[in-house]
Amino acid sequence: MSTTIQKFSLTLPIFAYPKEIRLSNSFHDTIVALATPPGVGAIGVIRVSGKSTITLVNDIFYGQDLTTCTSHTISYGTIRTEKETILDEVLVSLFKAPASYTTEDVIEISTHGSSYIIQKVIELLISKGARLAKPGEFTQRAFINGRFDLAQAEAVADLIASENLSMQQTAMKQMRGGFSDEISELRERLVHFASMIELELDFSEEDVEFADRKDLEKLVNEILDTLTPLIDSFSWGNVIKKGVPVVITGKPNAGKSTLLNALLKEEKAIVSSIPGTTRDFIEDNLILEGIRFRFIDTAGLRETTDEIEAIGVKRTKEQMVKASLVLYLFDGNTETIGQLVEVRNELVEAQTPFLLVGTKIDIGILEEYEHYEIPIIWISAAKNELSELTKRLVAIGKQNEVSRDQTIVTNTRHFESLTRTSQALSKVLTAISENVTGDFLAQDIREALHHLGEITGQVTTDDLLDNIFSKFCIGK
Repeated sequence: MSTTIQKFSLTLPIFAYPKEIRLSNSFHDTIVALATPPGVGAIGVIRVSGKSTITLVNDIFYGQDLTTCTSHTISYGTIRTEKETILDEVLVSLFKAPASYTTEDVIEISTHGSSYIIQKVIELLISKGARLAKPGEFTQRAFINGRFDLAQAEAVADLIASENLSMQQTAMKQMRGGFSDEISELRERLVHFASMIELELDFSEEDVEFADRKDLEKLVNEILDTLTPLIDSFSWGNVIKKGVPVVITGKPNAGKSTLLNALLKEEKAIVSSIPGTTRDFIEDNLILEGIRFRFIDTAGLRETTDEIEAIGVKRTKEQMVKASLVLYLFDGNTETIGQLVEVRNELVEAQTPFLLVGTKIDIGILEEYEHYEIPIIWISAAKNELSELTKRLVAIGKQNEVSRDQTIVTNTRHFESLTRTSQALSKVLTAISENVTGDFLAQDIREALHHLGEITGQVTTDDLLDNIFSKFCIGK
């Protein structure tokens, strides 16, 4: 039996896990799960982690004795059943603790992509004493064992879900600790003053002041100056994850559904010459030059006695309020300049970003539009003449982009914790200006430290961890 061994290295930062969490016995089990997507493929990778990993896999692996192999090696061999029937030829990648993803002994078995083979290998490992991993349990163990903090762990899920360059870069920066470093630095600076305030409370009868209030005020303002752009970045971070919401609206038969279908290159929406065909909004995503757009085709805007259509019109208006951009479509053959100006004024008054899009130019337009000075983008969705529109969409999408060096908040939990931190620090400034006693000041500082600690996991609970990691895929 020939064996191929390849040496490679792994270097990851270590992060101290919070003492507040008590580990359940389940985290001492050896766990197993499929790490690659289910379904037919060329290969499947089965991941195993825990104290008994090497001996369990060694019991079903025939080739190199895994107990004698060094860490970060790959061994070729076969997996056999209890009756020593060959199930598959595999490659086994060995990572010994603590230099592994979970900091435990980890083995990844690369099998052929047969769902039958994968299932049988997992069943064999379970029969030897492993148990099936819970969603996100490998990453949860990495966090608990100090491989990285909670914000970095959440970034792993974001990286897996990334579908464009912006999502990938943002998740990678966060996973490598860029966001965590900023939060940890802010917290450490605040901890120093918190300890000084606490010391004052121990000597309250002495009437001494260890924490200079002017220095504390300066520090709090500096921290708020750092928090504000992080909080503000969430609006763009949310766009990166969910897409720029673009509402396609206009009167019935303006070509809204035709445009949606042309953008997506599929028959997503029903196109009909009958007015009011679209009763509810239809939504789908499209990536243009690395920017995700979430297009929402809505019911036509008009007065109607049809109860169902009226509900659709109401929902259209609700979507327009929430949109980052409104595409108001109008048929240049039938809608006059006077009607268009009226709509434009309403959009301006509502302070809704919008583009006026004239449709059906393949049919023609009214003569009055030939010298019309208000910017209009003319398209023919039927003939796929959309280049000018897509250029404008991309330009608008890039207006809010931030530099690659800037930290972007994409996680709602982080945004909420940062907002609460900012609120607590604002109370600290108020307390300083009103010259309140140290015990009330300490309470506000503790609150700020608590919310900062929630982000990185220095302050957390089992319920929070279970909620976060339950959203991961099984093998991660």
